Amino acid sequence: MDFTLGGDRTLFAETLRNILDDVCTADAVRASWNDPAGAVDGLWATLAETGVLGLAAPEAHGGLGMDEVDQVLLLEELGRAACPDPVVEHSAVAVPLLRDLASTALQEEWLGRAVEGSAVLTAGSPAGDPGRPLVLAGARADLVILVVDGALHAVPAASVSGQARYSVDGSRRLTEVIVDVSADTLVSVDPEAVSALWDRGSWAAAAQAVGVAQRLLDLTVAYVSEREQFGRPVGVNQAVKHHCSNMAIAIEFARPMVQTAAWALSTGRMPEGTVPPGATDGGPSTAASMAKALASEAVDLACRSALQCHGAIGYTIEYDLQLWLKRGWALSASWGDARRHRRRIAHGLGLVSA
Repeated sequence: MDFTLGGDRTLFAETLRNILDDVCTADAVRASWNDPAGAVDGLWATLAETGVLGLAAPEAHGGLGMDEVDQVLLLEELGRAACPDPVVEHSAVAVPLLRDLASTALQEEWLGRAVEGSAVLTAGSPAGDPGRPLVLAGARADLVILVVDGALHAVPAASVSGQARYSVDGSRRLTEVIVDVSADTLVSVDPEAVSALWDRGSWAAAAQAVGVAQRLLDLTVAYVSEREQFGRPVGVNQAVKHHCSNMAIAIEFARPMVQTAAWALSTGRMPEGTVPPGATDGGPSTAASMAKALASEAVDLACRSALQCHGAIGYTIEYDLQLWLKRGWALSASWGDARRHRRRIAHGLGLVSA
């Protein structure tokens, strides 16, 4: 197993960070709350040009033909920037599912457009109400991938209707959708296809959550280093140091597991030595749930600690911290919270019955 993420992967992530720092600023994220589409102006086209949208698509369809290990650092950067556009659902969930499971006809119809950015793809979590699932950017998407009656479907916008639903994060536009499915929208009836949707969504949310948690830690360290009380920075106080240290520890436990899950998804198996004696190998599903459980807990802790260290100013909507707090709370629960994924891990390892 190779966890070496240096070289081209690090360079790609640095390039994306520079783009996001320039285009997806805190002001741009704040402005997206009032944008009808919940988008950052020009960002989608820029990410299409740099290959982010089509990273996982085959080269035959204009993509980069890369895998989850190549993508994991990019997802973290998108979380760090609190990117409002559904880049992750498009590039890390919907595109790989079409690549791996869809018919040739569906691939020919959608993958090329997904790579060039002329079509917006998104995916609905199986964790919600199966009759009326909540879908991120459902009103904006040209194609929605979701589970209907135990089968995986790819439903074009013409067959999707819905109603906007409130999110604590105003830049995450959730739609409660109703879809009309048919043989033409069917991708797979295999239960493994449903698991694949769950795995990819959970892992992608986990990677973003790590990026959000890291941003919250960075903001907090900067704040407590500058904010003074009684003539000295509040960061010198031991209690504040403990909060920051605990945040850093939680992030450093979650990040390697997210990278492990990326490897498991790309290879279809768990790394050697990661399954406890006497347990069954839960495969990529277990790795994805481990990643989501740790990432959800890390970002929950980061939100609490960052808010406490900032004090009253952290509660104000005018201060930028609230953008990452709300994104962290949303991602922690998206695609299942930590408790739900710990139950999934136990089941995947054969430690409990279904």
